[in-house]
Amino acid sequence: MDADVAIIGTGTMGSMAAWQIARRGVSVIAFDQYAPGHDRSGAGGESRIFRTAYKEGSKYVPLLLRARELWRELEAATGVPLLTLNGGLMIGRDTLPGMVNVLATVEQFGLDHEILSPAQVIERFPVHQLDPGEIALLDKAAGYLKPELAVLTAAAEAERRGARILRYTAIRDIEADANGVTVYSDNRSWRVGKLLVTAGAWTRNLLVNSVDDHEVVRIVLGWYVPKRPELFTPEAFPIFIRENDEIDFCGWPMINGTSVKIGRNGSHGVYPDAESVERWVDPAWMVRWKRMVERYLPELHPHPVRIGVYMDGWTDSGDPFIGAQPELPNTFSMYGFSGHGFKMAPALGEIAADLVTGVTPAFDLAPFAIPPGRSTSSVPRQMFMP
Repeated sequence: MDADVAIIGTGTMGSMAAWQIARRGVSVIAFDQYAPGHDRSGAGGESRIFRTAYKEGSKYVPLLLRARELWRELEAATGVPLLTLNGGLMIGRDTLPGMVNVLATVEQFGLDHEILSPAQVIERFPVHQLDPGEIALLDKAAGYLKPELAVLTAAAEAERRGARILRYTAIRDIEADANGVTVYSDNRSWRVGKLLVTAGAWTRNLLVNSVDDHEVVRIVLGWYVPKRPELFTPEAFPIFIRENDEIDFCGWPMINGTSVKIGRNGSHGVYPDAESVERWVDPAWMVRWKRMVERYLPELHPHPVRIGVYMDGWTDSGDPFIGAQPELPNTFSMYGFSGHGFKMAPALGEIAADLVTGVTPAFDLAPFAIPPGRSTSSVPRQMFMP
């Protein structure tokens, strides 16, 4: 055996899983076709939102609370600051499904929050103005993470604890049996006891079942320069999510000293696989975004100084798939996080470590079960060199 556990993909989930597995003293070898922290996946873009008042539903809140603890553990172990809790505004009518879920989760779990009136919002966060019928919920345990730095930090901590990470080593095929798993690159193979697939949008390239389970979705983000920078510092400008009948978008404070990041939630294009995602953005997109910025954030210059394209695997339900891979012995996978998995990644890495070491996770994974009956390696063996 080359290792007890192999991991395919060391992005968001794979880096955290490698850290969590290695810290248990289990031998782990991880593969990435690029290197941890690269910009080809869903983990790029300088900042990601952390929040606990969760519009996607209460089943995620225990994961988020555990993730917050583990983010702090990773910071303490490495001395690298990763999570800034500067608050988060959830803005919309209280009858919208997302706001209904947010209000329910803060009550169910006793989360620290405030409900702000339009006058209070203008007084405390003057760049936002509420429309008639809207409310703002301030999630005091929200903020932002540094995704590239977080992935690199988790990977480095995993290596410090004994993990091996093979960069620029794409895995092309899997053969699983009752005694373990063999994984193949273009020019050699490795034999391990258990396999964890955390390949993100590339999961569709590796596992046949995931082709039907989720889609590869493009994510477009824009960076805008403030007219008055003092209004958009982390101290003055919490992360926000705003939704109404016309728009659903989010934003981050000016953490790079120059610009504010804005993103429209939802799909910006569906693609057959990760390699086909279009990285160029038609200027027509920015014309539509210009109207959005002028309407809701007039203190920003309405034309972006930077545009970034990323991607993720999205499911119809918005819920990921986590667990044993049906019909592939000793194989586990995590995919389809639908744009909202990064914040809970350390807790998901802990769950992955439980799964591959035979420990029952502390969280109910039933809502995330992988559909049975279709798992197999997706690529013919004859493609590969011996």
